[in-house]
Amino acid sequence: MSEVTHAPRGSLPSHPNRWTIPADGGPIDLRRPAGSRPATLAAAPRDITVDLSRTALIIVDLQNDFCAPNGWLASIGVDVSALATAVSRSDAAARASRAAGVPVIWLNWGNRPDQANLPPGVTHVYDPEGTGAGIGHVLPSSGAAVLTKDSWGAALTAPLRAEPGDIQVDKYRMSGFWDTELDSVLRNLRADTLLFAGVNSDQCVYATLIDAACAGYDVVLLTDASATTSPSYCHEATIYNTRQCFGFTTQTDSVLGALGAVPTPVAGESAGTGEHTRER
Repeated sequence: MSEVTHAPRGSLPSHPNRWTIPADGGPIDLRRPAGSRPATLAAAPRDITVDLSRTALIIVDLQNDFCAPNGWLASIGVDVSALATAVSRSDAAARASRAAGVPVIWLNWGNRPDQANLPPGVTHVYDPEGTGAGIGHVLPSSGAAVLTKDSWGAALTAPLRAEPGDIQVDKYRMSGFWDTELDSVLRNLRADTLLFAGVNSDQCVYATLIDAACAGYDVVLLTDASATTSPSYCHEATIYNTRQCFGFTTQTDSVLGALGAVPTPVAGESAGTGEHTRER
């Protein structure tokens, strides 16, 4: 019996959420493509085995306004150098994920220019003095509107780039699940396990991770591919609470190994120490 897979024009034939339609008019097969791809990660509080065919990588807020030296955070006096390693490790995780067929989702602030869907609690966080220097403010250093869709400030910071096949989702809250299509995208991908990276680990990454766990997803935080400009104890508390209450933590090299990639040391890190191969 010859068959065709019902999929939109230009999509991959291996789409995880499509029916198979026999060309001879036989019964349409509603079963989704099978084929578990188990991989074991060194993790905490226990090592874990995931199904790569049901896994997605979510990278949060690695945008110019947060990470670039002439972005919004830097313009208000925040030292953004602490985010550099998270950028490079996230880039490595994204490259390996693509090569292994694991979906890469870029989850970033991309606010409407009119801010019609932003409640005052959100705008206040980014402009606590009420001076208009937060979301939507045009930075003199870049001429870009802060965290506004299609602006330089909302774009991925260098050297990151979304490749064909990556998925981009705009968000409008600390959590990427509110008022967005993220949950629909993940369910259509039939993803069970979500790997989290990005910034700030104690804020938008953590808020999204918590909502994911509450929605029934398995959550894994990449501790070295996430970072924060908050005091270091905030990142440490995020790691502790993730392990204690919501899921697991791992490091990028463990993910790269599971995906079949060769771990690559980052500038300033020591190779061969095991620091990025096992969570403790």
